[in-house]
Amino acid sequence: MKTNPKTYRKLISKQFDRDFASAIEIVEVPMPEPAAHQLLIQNKFAGINSGFDTILCQGKVPYLNLTPPFDLGVEAVGEVVAVGAEVRDFQLGDAVVTTARGGGYREYQVIDANLVIKVRAATPEVLTLMPTGISALVALEQVGEMRSNEVVLVTAAAGGTGHLAVQLAKLAGNHVIGTCGDDRKAELLKRLGCDRVINYRIENLDRVLKTEYPNGVNLVFDCVGKQVFDTCVDNLAMRGRLIVVGYIAEYGKSVEEITQPRIYHQLFWKAASVRGFLMPLYQEYAAAARDRLLDSFYSGKLQVAVDPTQFNGIESISTAVKYLLNGHNCGKVVVRF
Repeated sequence: MKTNPKTYRKLISKQFDRDFASAIEIVEVPMPEPAAHQLLIQNKFAGINSGFDTILCQGKVPYLNLTPPFDLGVEAVGEVVAVGAEVRDFQLGDAVVTTARGGGYREYQVIDANLVIKVRAATPEVLTLMPTGISALVALEQVGEMRSNEVVLVTAAAGGTGHLAVQLAKLAGNHVIGTCGDDRKAELLKRLGCDRVINYRIENLDRVLKTEYPNGVNLVFDCVGKQVFDTCVDNLAMRGRLIVVGYIAEYGKSVEEITQPRIYHQLFWKAASVRGFLMPLYQEYAAAARDRLLDSFYSGKLQVAVDPTQFNGIESISTAVKYLLNGHNCGKVVVRF
């Protein structure tokens, strides 16, 4: 067993609060020893999920009944530094990915070996595929019933999830539209093969869709919400499908109350549909999706964009969450330990 420090630091939600920065606290805790079936992992990178982080710290994740204090962070990639006596499939120095809630925003973690995925190297690119890429693939195929030769629209397309959804839709043989908010993101989307990039700051999304896609959009992958959602619903094709993957425009904000005709007036006459997606309810597809994504990445079919902004250490996580919520990211935002 390697010699490790006696303590390490992690981030917890000390209380429920509307603001992420006000809810959290960095604490120092004793270094644990892995039980017989566990691994001790030194985290190298953790993925930032600002929307989930925010609503979790508000106590508004309906499938989790948590009482503060509780641990934060989900996906992490690191190296095995201690192995339980009964573990046979891992050894010291193995690069691994974990996706357990509470295992991300900490310098070390102990976790059951059967929840750990071995990878070639502990890189942020591999981290981005799990669970972000898995969510994109499962949402598109299982909820969106993605086919080929359709028009697919991805909102926030240069984000951690969106840039993977763009590529997956292209690999399936579709015409892909991606929305973004600046030239830097637009260039990324063009490099990834996006057929039509819409910079919503200089182009009107509704006008572009009605002018260039008069027959509508077959499949929408939306994680923005608010007016973008309304516009996408209005531009669905006959039998079009819209997947609600999130609503980042409202995270950390008061819910906007609107008065307009009910949504079935728009859906009924097109036989269109709006479908919610939540990865915990589709876990039976996760393993196969993970294997396909890793194969596509290692074979060069899938590119992973990691935001170049450096966030280093536990102290930087709050800033990284704010950075992502404000829409500054181009690719997946990660913190380095």
